[in-house]
Amino acid sequence: MFNLFKKKKPENKANTHLGLKVREVVRETPDTVTLYFEQPEPHLEYKPGQFLTLIMEFEGKEQRRSYSLCTSPYVDPFPGISVKKVDGGLFSNHLNEKVFPGKTINSLLPMGNFTTDFHSQNRRHLVMVAGGSGITPIMGILKSTLINEPKSKVTLLYCSRNEEQIIFKEALAELAKKESNRLEVIHILSQPEPGWNGITGRITKELIRSEVAKAEADETFEKEYFVCGPEGIMNQTTDVLEDLEIEKSRIHQESFYSSAVEDEKASAVASGGLTREVTVILEGEENKVQVSPDSTILEAGLDQLLDMPYSCQSGLCTACRGRLLSGEVKMVEDAGLSDKEKSQGYILCCVSKPLTDDVKVTIE
Repeated sequence: MFNLFKKKKPENKANTHLGLKVREVVRETPDTVTLYFEQPEPHLEYKPGQFLTLIMEFEGKEQRRSYSLCTSPYVDPFPGISVKKVDGGLFSNHLNEKVFPGKTINSLLPMGNFTTDFHSQNRRHLVMVAGGSGITPIMGILKSTLINEPKSKVTLLYCSRNEEQIIFKEALAELAKKESNRLEVIHILSQPEPGWNGITGRITKELIRSEVAKAEADETFEKEYFVCGPEGIMNQTTDVLEDLEIEKSRIHQESFYSSAVEDEKASAVASGGLTREVTVILEGEENKVQVSPDSTILEAGLDQLLDMPYSCQSGLCTACRGRLLSGEVKMVEDAGLSDKEKSQGYILCCVSKPLTDDVKVTIE
């Protein structure tokens, strides 16, 4: 996976970038669209649950944003991403309002670890918890499971504001009807309109615990858990799984945003930290980078025009992964790294701040 982002020579960038032509724009909700892309040549290879990092220019500056693929390579002929508007969002508003079929958008190759392997002999019960646009990667995994594993089943707890805001509402209803013995979709609406007969209010630990306990009680299935959504939903679900002593190997998490990164930047400025020099080894060459208290190693490198790889800038993916050769750093968020990678000295440059004056990082 990480080899996609090695940069031996500048011309190798063509191997990690591609242009995707928009084939169709589908309005899912008043503030969410799905963009389906023509298949590039060669066909785009991806795993269900992975994401694309789109590259666009705004006011003369290159910007990148990551969006999960909502499609399944086993079911859907064309890859697609779903994008929900964010107040003040450069990308989300542009993609919702100004992108039409025929437009080409630059992207990095798919990446991400929020996925799973499939086998026709698997007998699994996948319990999924999603909130809002967190349904996007879940949808690809859900469809892939149903088509590839006839002995497996899925339970989805999906939190939305109201019925109008349920992304993939019709598609989920059709799948639940078609696979009534293998797919259960439980909608939870926080602000439903009159006439809603389902669960109302915010999702509770009690509801999550009930579904997890029910799944764990059935010993005929292997159980796995997938969680994607706002931090509140993520934390509630992981708290329950931890309380029930579910092994980490059976838990898959994907977060679209970490507030810890912004909180740490504000704290660093307020406390008056030190600017430190960091050595970044890129393409075999050593570069000296000045990292201020309100900056990360990645941000400082980009400010000095180093062509460092990156994607989410929130410590949730691994595009900016480097290996620490010396010194100490503080990672504000490390969800993108496995325990093994951390023990081997890998860090995520987008959320790393130097703690000593001898920090040296190599981008592999």
